[in-house]
Amino acid sequence: MRDAVVVEAVRTPIGKGKPNGALAHVHPVELLARTLRTLVERSGVDPELIDDVIGGTVDQVGEQAMNTTRYAALSAGLPESVPATTVDRQCGSSQQAVHFAAQGVISGAYDIAVACGVESMSRVPMWSNVPEGKDPFGPGIAARYPEGLVPQGISAELIAAKWSVTREQMDAFAVSSHRRAAAAWDAGLFDAEVAPLEGVTRDECVRPGTSTEVLAGLRPAYHDPGFAERFPQIEWNVTAGNASPVNDGASAVLVMAGETAARLGLRPLARLHSFAVTGSDPLLMLTGVVPATEKVLRRAGLSLDDIDLFEVNEAFSSVVLAWQQETGADLDKVNVHGGAIALGHPLGASGTRLTTTLVHAMRERGARYALQTMCEAGGLANAMILERI
Repeated sequence: MRDAVVVEAVRTPIGKGKPNGALAHVHPVELLARTLRTLVERSGVDPELIDDVIGGTVDQVGEQAMNTTRYAALSAGLPESVPATTVDRQCGSSQQAVHFAAQGVISGAYDIAVACGVESMSRVPMWSNVPEGKDPFGPGIAARYPEGLVPQGISAELIAAKWSVTREQMDAFAVSSHRRAAAAWDAGLFDAEVAPLEGVTRDECVRPGTSTEVLAGLRPAYHDPGFAERFPQIEWNVTAGNASPVNDGASAVLVMAGETAARLGLRPLARLHSFAVTGSDPLLMLTGVVPATEKVLRRAGLSLDDIDLFEVNEAFSSVVLAWQQETGADLDKVNVHGGAIALGHPLGASGTRLTTTLVHAMRERGARYALQTMCEAGGLANAMILERI
């Protein structure tokens, strides 16, 4: 059976998703286009050989509408004959793009594919695609969940309550994320993966000087009297400091058959070993990473002890800490170069951002197996295992 390998992976620096953010002046199509251009240039692959470009974007409206990935590919200078599509599996959109690209290669439908993603949260704020007063769920969902679904921040609070994750634990995890990210930058460990953009060379949200004392002074981000009455178990410990910020950024990975890489004289960074996607309770919508991890390990025929590195998206500290409780994973192996709390979470770009960071960390640390998983709105999660070859 054919295999699928990653031969190149790049990302932009990640900017604040605010009007004054470092990348706010860059149109999202251009954010992704420049990343695609860099990917092709660094790999040396003839773009005529690319069979498809699959990109993730969450808020597909306004400047991120009309199949953003197609226009980014054209803006990047790829031949008009190279197709492209944009997918939405919420925060895991571009990880799903990696799955689709690899599965296409393994099946023989593709020889070479690009998986990528972009989100400009400064120019297209979250929920821009849901006009005020409109219901994106419909009557069937209202009937199935008569008490109503909840926002992700409330889910994060419910997770913290269910798994008894304290404010102190969440803040300490967030501080660790910032310190790891700052240390990785200082050691030059991001140099191989980050393509500077218009003078922006580093991730804008990393705060090396933050501390648990500083974070302890932040107010709860999601306190709501109605939800407090409905869920008296919530202690309101999720803050802007122990959750991911809003961000701008793009990322891309080049996926091809192992035999194609050999023919082109390219050295793979990793083999895409196994994949899983799962649904979970949409009320506790961020817990899918637990069954997804179990499912992908089972499919791979591996145990948790076989995994040398993990990337678990830091949408909220409580998500990663609950996942750790359930799996027993060693936190020293998780997000070793920092995670989304420090680096940022540009929604549609985060999946391939995690993959980019992970494959470079695997090479730097000599890791054989690595596992990536992401929680996603609506009660979904992706997971995949990579193998260094």
